[in-house]
Amino acid sequence: MIRAAEKKDAADLSRLMKTLGYPSKEEEMYKRMHTILQHDDYMTYVFEEEKECVGMIGMTYSVAYHTDDPHVRVIAFVVDESKQGEGIGRALMEQAETWAKFRNAKTLMLNSGNRSEREDTHEIYKHYGFTGSAIGFYKKI
Repeated sequence: MIRAAEKKDAADLSRLMKTLGYPSKEEEMYKRMHTILQHDDYMTYVFEEEKECVGMIGMTYSVAYHTDDPHVRVIAFVVDESKQGEGIGRALMEQAETWAKFRNAKTLMLNSGNRSEREDTHEIYKHYGFTGSAIGFYKKI
């Protein structure tokens, strides 16, 4: 079942973030969710099975300088490794599209690491209808 994430999901979300390569302590995730849940332009959904979150998608609604069309950017998307291939990811992505349309966004975007271990994931995104279009850069400050 897909539902909106809550602070009480912090332990499961922490475990899922570790799967993505971002280890987080439960207390850290609890604080992050507390902050995120206060922002109307953010939305997090979880896929719950037997009272355990086995997948999640987090996104943010945004406007841009180069277009009049708002967009939603997926900033976290993960399915527990033991549950991959069961349609959970597709269901979460469809929920993201539904939320984006509800917010009147015209585009759903996501970033993914440009590394060889992400190539299978990139194929999944293409299967979901995404088109690769950019390379990203970051700088720690």
